[in-house]
Amino acid sequence: MSLEIIKKFDEGLESWMVYLVGELDIYTAPNFKETLIEALDEKIGDIIINGEKLSYIDSTGLGVLISALKKAKENNKNIIIKKIKPNIKKLFDLTSLDKVFLIEE
Repeated sequence: MSLEIIKKFDEGLESWMVYLVGELDIYTAPNFKETLIEALDEKIGDIIINGEKLSYIDSTGLGVLISALKKAKENNKNIIIKKIKPNIKKLFDLTSLDKVFLIEE
């Protein structure tokens, strides 16, 4: 499978809106990481990830999110994850990453 990444900066929220469609895994994670780093280099803001159409994430994808969170925190910003499927939420719960990321239903 593949991963489609749609990103845009919301001036009102001063945040990057990132929509993920597909699977975030070892094959798609490098492109996702590059997209997040480029976004934060271009304009500082929170990153709001809409995972409504994200069907799968593996440990590589989680690693990318953690490294992006570290970069965001350097500028006192956050990563907020919204609308993830129950199977993905369970992965965040099992790894205790639900305590690290802001996850909104």
